[in-house]
Amino acid sequence: QVQLAESGGGLVQPGGSLRLSCATSGFRLDQYAIGWFRQAPGKEREGVSCISTLNGSTYYKDTVKGRFTISRDSATNTVTLQMNSLQPGDTGVYYCAAILWACALAEAGYDYWGQGTQVTVSS
Repeated sequence: QVQLAESGGGLVQPGGSLRLSCATSGFRLDQYAIGWFRQAPGKEREGVSCISTLNGSTYYKDTVKGRFTISRDSATNTVTLQMNSLQPGDTGVYYCAAILWACALAEAGYDYWGQGTQVTVSS
């Protein structure tokens, strides 16, 4: 059974940090790229970051470059998103998702999704 489970969300003040984890099971992580998406209230879901299985290449939405870092641990089948210098605009439900082989920051093509974890940036 394919599963992706996000954890690590919470409430943080502006300028703070959070580390999100995506635990995967039921499929070969070495064949899938993993993306992180977020959905703010009243807005469409958007791609935030992705890490490729082919060569470990990483991709980021422009507004998070230099603040977010995505990484993967093949030993534990986990992908993490380290988020620093968080801003209120980063608030939303964060989802991880799996797409076969190549990265994308658009939703189309993603086969598996987690249930999401809430991130709230507020003072």
